[in-house]
Amino acid sequence: MIHGFYMGDPGFLLVIGAILLGLVAQGMVSRTYSKYSRVRAASGLSGAEVARRILDINGLSHLQVTRTGGRLSDHYDPRDGTLYLSDGVYSGRSVSAVGVAAHEAGHAVQHAMGYRPFKLRSTLVPAANLGSQALFPLIIAGFLFQMTQLFYIGAALYAAALLFHLVTLPVEIDASRRAVRQLQVTGSVTTNDISGVRKVLGAAAMTYVAAALVAIANMARLLLLGRRS
Repeated sequence: MIHGFYMGDPGFLLVIGAILLGLVAQGMVSRTYSKYSRVRAASGLSGAEVARRILDINGLSHLQVTRTGGRLSDHYDPRDGTLYLSDGVYSGRSVSAVGVAAHEAGHAVQHAMGYRPFKLRSTLVPAANLGSQALFPLIIAGFLFQMTQLFYIGAALYAAALLFHLVTLPVEIDASRRAVRQLQVTGSVTTNDISGVRKVLGAAAMTYVAAALVAIANMARLLLLGRRS
């Protein structure tokens, strides 16, 4: 019989610990973003204007910058070559807004330059989604039918999701580095603003670290459950 669905299971505690870290990271992002949303960027530029500047200076004038709903829902979609900026970032003129907009523009630059980790992450998206969706149904089925094989099938599928999260770390860190550099090159921020931008992007990076740890913990728990069968 497969054991482990109880609070004393080290694998379970590992996952809970990683999730709690993720919640702390999310809280850190929210607080830091809110703090620097109240600090106006010295340039007076909006997030959309900053993104446009960075794209244009990198020969990406054909890419679109558009508004999307939600808070911190900003992203670059390589499928349609569009930067989607949330309302607060698109029209915001704060340090947070220009930092986030520059970060997303950094992803567009990665795509245009053929940055390998970015290309790998994009390739992994379908498999990662499948692995994430299949993981818990396979765990439950393995538990109910006492079939260890289902746990290892789940682990094999989830490996793509784990790899996705691990590859995401260098992709996001590189995008933030590009953002800081491009903000300086385009004159979109002052020296004082850069400090705030780094804090906003640094807090955001912690959420990706936490997501990777959750993925690692899930994989470890899955393997432990398989071994206990």
